Amino acid sequence: MNPVTPRFAANAVARLRDQREEEGIKPIQARGWRAPRCRDCRVIESHCLCAWRPSVEARSGVCLIMTNKEVFKPSNTGWLIADVVRDNHAFIWSRTETDEQLLALLADPQWQPYLVFPGEYVEPERVTHSVAVDSTKRPLFILLDATWTEARKIFRKSPYFDRLPILSLLPEKLSRYRLRRSTRSEHLCTAEVAALCLDLAGDTEAASALDAYFDVFSQHYLDAKKQLDMNLATPAHAELMRFVHNDVPAMF
Repeated sequence: MNPVTPRFAANAVARLRDQREEEGIKPIQARGWRAPRCRDCRVIESHCLCAWRPSVEARSGVCLIMTNKEVFKPSNTGWLIADVVRDNHAFIWSRTETDEQLLALLADPQWQPYLVFPGEYVEPERVTHSVAVDSTKRPLFILLDATWTEARKIFRKSPYFDRLPILSLLPEKLSRYRLRRSTRSEHLCTAEVAALCLDLAGDTEAASALDAYFDVFSQHYLDAKKQLDMNLATPAHAELMRFVHNDVPAMF
């Protein structure tokens, strides 16, 4: 018998998706869109990921700036971040309208916002490669969860980000993201970027959990797409198991 998957409170990305649907925005119909997917984890039901959702503490917060299309994509990894980091926020970007809730979040005195973006596109005095972990303010990582072309547009046309420090990451490994093609192998997906940020902020357990969660998600997603049986006996599942507190399949 399969275990009963617990229901979790919707994270900010899921709430944003639901909000867009209520407003009449229709999901994109990419290849495989007809396959029945779990409403919570977006993976094809036969390879549902919900039982593997990790539970960890993190001092940091995350804020995802998304496009209308990105919030609906099953291959999006922003929701993985919001699953792991309890203090999560998500907003749809608009060139003509500014979300007042986003401005209020950026001005909240409990947070030290960092806009995560490559330093080569920014004035050197705004760029940092580290996070002030001993600050009285908690780190809030602003992540542009979009294609690289869209992210550059968001960066250029969002004046409310102009005062924020730019956290420029120096990843030592190439991207493991295999769900969409990128023209540059060094481009990390949003979940990989977030894990690096968490590690810099001293949230090492959350970083490790997110890394493992991302690897397990990628495997479930691709195995379902290729119509392969779900394989739970992998190093990624074993690593993620450390952070899972609900019942998982009996193999473990």
